[in-house]
Amino acid sequence: MANDAKKNPFGSWRWVGQFPKVGIRPIIDGRVNGIREKLEDQTMGMAKIAAAFISANLRYPDGSPVACVIADRTIGGVVEAVHTDEKFAREGVGVSLTVTPSWCFSAETIDMNPELPKAIWGFNATERPGAVYLASALASYNQKGLPTFSIYGRDVQEKDDTTITPDVQEKILRFVKAGLAVAMMKNKSYLSLGGTSMGIAGSMVNSDFFEDYLGMRVEFIDMVELVRRFDLELYDHKEYEKAIDWVRKHCKEGSGKSEEDRSKTREQLDKDWEMSVKMFLCARDLMIGNPNFEKRFSEEALGHNAILGGFQGQRQWTDYFPNGDFMESMLNSSFDWNGIRAPFPFATENDSLNAVCMLFGYLLTNLPQIFADVRTYWSPEAVERITGHQLKGIAENGFIHLINSGACSLDASGQMEKDGKPVMKPYWEITESEMEKCLNATTWFPAQLDAFRGGGFSSGYLGKGGMPMTMTRLNIIKGIGPVLQIAEGWTADLPEDVAKKIIERTDPTWPTHWFVPRLTGEFPFNDVYEVMNNWGANHGAMSFGHIGADLITLAAMLRIPVGMHNLTGKEIYRPSVWGAFGTKDLESADFRACLNYGPLYKK
Repeated sequence: MANDAKKNPFGSWRWVGQFPKVGIRPIIDGRVNGIREKLEDQTMGMAKIAAAFISANLRYPDGSPVACVIADRTIGGVVEAVHTDEKFAREGVGVSLTVTPSWCFSAETIDMNPELPKAIWGFNATERPGAVYLASALASYNQKGLPTFSIYGRDVQEKDDTTITPDVQEKILRFVKAGLAVAMMKNKSYLSLGGTSMGIAGSMVNSDFFEDYLGMRVEFIDMVELVRRFDLELYDHKEYEKAIDWVRKHCKEGSGKSEEDRSKTREQLDKDWEMSVKMFLCARDLMIGNPNFEKRFSEEALGHNAILGGFQGQRQWTDYFPNGDFMESMLNSSFDWNGIRAPFPFATENDSLNAVCMLFGYLLTNLPQIFADVRTYWSPEAVERITGHQLKGIAENGFIHLINSGACSLDASGQMEKDGKPVMKPYWEITESEMEKCLNATTWFPAQLDAFRGGGFSSGYLGKGGMPMTMTRLNIIKGIGPVLQIAEGWTADLPEDVAKKIIERTDPTWPTHWFVPRLTGEFPFNDVYEVMNNWGANHGAMSFGHIGADLITLAAMLRIPVGMHNLTGKEIYRPSVWGAFGTKDLESADFRACLNYGPLYKK
């Protein structure tokens, strides 16, 4: 395993503070002289087994194994519970997992921290079934308004069985992944470079949402700050020279689409490249700081502790300066002139809600994300009329054309493979040759001067089909608050001549993916058209893999209802108390539960 610090010089200060740990609470029947003594080894053994399993299967964004903290001793009463709480606070625990094989005294042993995501694994045996404590403790949590996840295996195990059954494994991993995402967002920042782009109301930055639901702050920075840094040369000069040289060698330039009399000269294009690289450096430094700055810039060297960012660009910036497409694409990619490294989730058009979806996907997968316009629904009839081609296979019911000039990771070009299939990988698994393939598959086209008067360069590639993807979008609805949409599906391939005809109708100089959502037969996933027709905004975020179930769990922790998804009921994993809000219509119950509990960090 490679870590961030070894592979990239920014790894050593990329993350402020330590990553949140998983706290494991072994709960025991506290009655001594006959009961507690018999359970000590098994109870602490469950905690150690759970910790080993989590660390072996989950990693932080820097590639290191997720760390677990186990209570110093089994918890049989309130004093031991408090000692454990104090230890967890010292150790930086952000997720709480309780384990037990037996009956215990629930009111004396539960975790009372209201902000920690919680779950209980009750061992399914018959001698001293943990299910009894599990039910009792969940009832206690529910009365106190502390939603908690239930983990209970389907099949009875022997009392001395040390294995974790597959169904329990799945729930533990889903809970911990989502819980760590919650914890990693807390006290971080969204870097808002500029204001609202082109009047897109759905992209406006709402600081109350970030604070109340995510525990994050918004750092509002005017785009003029970039100009100041250009003029004062407030960036690492050595890195800038290294970056320019790398761009000249690895960023293949294409032909512009602008009218001949409006196209830029070679000298002007070179200046656009120089400013585009400086924009990247300055945006990244604004996010995470830069210890290489001169002493007189010690304030700027600190950055803004941003785990996420967005850039307005249009129109005030792009009417005069080069666009932010290079900056956004490279920030979202897993590599640059410093080598292979973790991506920086970053949104174009300062669409903070799409940015949050990108952040959700990134924290759940450690993979770079795709920002796209949900541009066009192509019916089979329309494709045949325009191209003469009859859609077959995965795209036989039509597809959605996803395209955007800016914040699309180069990793999403589909050049990495596993078992002969196109994939996206966490940065520590990416090879130098795979990085080169992604760069070779990408052409940097001079920006269209009708839309981007200041010039710049946009990445262009056609993503490969056959990649499992999850498209998400967060919308804020007056009277309800944030609502999440989820659509699992796949990218599709089209014959080269067909793809060319369709792309030419939009923009051949931007990254393109053909997305096919999985249809369920139920509205709106009864038809590809209806999926797009019911999408709540002009943008969507794409994550590699089918992570809808993880997103539903994460949303429940944050008290964000999911208004549209194409998962089955058995895949939905929410706190047990959600069942009290209704079991027949799970979507409606989710809305009622989230409304009842309100934002996780409500004031």
